[in-house]
Amino acid sequence: MIRVVLPFHLRNLARVDGEVVLEVPAPIPVAAVLDALEAKYPALRGTIRDHGTLKRRPFIRFFVCKEDWSLEPTDKLLPEEIVCGKEPFLVVGAMAGG
Repeated sequence: MIRVVLPFHLRNLARVDGEVVLEVPAPIPVAAVLDALEAKYPALRGTIRDHGTLKRRPFIRFFVCKEDWSLEPTDKLLPEEIVCGKEPFLVVGAMAGG
């Protein structure tokens, strides 16, 4: 079971409270988590990744075990702490401004 924490605006869009729990077959890369998330919550399609290219949207970041994985390839396998549910996979809405 993969635990996913979404930012407030995406939780509202998906109509969920708190963490999302997903069943994802091993091995588990980032792309598989995003695929499962969009399959379970179709309202999120196109909000985290572009519809056509499946590239991460600007101002969305991914954190794995307190490390920024936003620029990592989406086929990179997640560490055991995420796979076993000990740590959550974080989707974070980045902030910008001056």
